[in-house]
Amino acid sequence: MTSHSTPDVDSIDALVTRIREFSRERGWEKFHDPKSLVLALVGEVGELAELFQWVPADEAREHFADPRKRQRAAEEISDVLIYLLRLADVLGLDVGAEANAKLSDSARRFTAEEFQGRAPEKS
Repeated sequence: MTSHSTPDVDSIDALVTRIREFSRERGWEKFHDPKSLVLALVGEVGELAELFQWVPADEAREHFADPRKRQRAAEEISDVLIYLLRLADVLGLDVGAEANAKLSDSARRFTAEEFQGRAPEKS
């Protein structure tokens, strides 16, 4: 990752707090209802998808090794993460705890032994 001259954010909770304060300082809470945040999130995912749209799947890693392209991907991924964390915060979710619980459930449902090298089928 690229290092920047910003405060250290060493946990999801610290990042959520920083995003919340950023929004509060600008009086943007009124724009951050769940529906608006979901729509903003979808827009940012679209911008990220646009970067990959015409890149052949087997060339994507090499394509984004270019520093300028890598930086654009980092910016869009960051936008997605910020909106996702802001949505979770507005909904009162501890996204770190929820993600860990989801991973634990997935590890139970999709054991490494049973699913080694193959994707689960949709039910």
